Amino acid sequence: KNQRTLLAVLILIFQEIALLAEDHPINQKVAELILEKTGAAVTIVENGLQCTELFTGSAKGSFDAILMDIQMPIMNGYEAAQAIRSSTHPQSATIPIIAMTANAFAEDIKNALSAGMNAHIAKPIDPQKLYETLAAYIK
Repeated sequence: KNQRTLLAVLILIFQEIALLAEDHPINQKVAELILEKTGAAVTIVENGLQCTELFTGSAKGSFDAILMDIQMPIMNGYEAAQAIRSSTHPQSATIPIIAMTANAFAEDIKNALSAGMNAHIAKPIDPQKLYETLAAYIK
């Protein structure tokens, strides 16, 4: 019941548009299904470079949050977060960037925050934790 209540609150608070940077097809689908339960529209890219290019080329308000894997080809999540934060996009400093990764040691969390990410969620993804984290950062 707790998860359903939080889910209902999330749906009322926002109609989220999430940008998901994840290179593994199964993880893409799992995250997409979890997010779609909130009524979110999800755009999926396969690496940090695609994420950075799509976000920085988008209009303000196109995305409400970025969910970022860390270990991806071409550009990893840390590099992508840093590129987004240093871009000239109107939301570069404010868009919530949430790391979603199997790297869950204290050092990994510290690295994610140092790269400009707002939060860290360990894989496998706990839907309740993801919903709570999104609710904390999306107004």
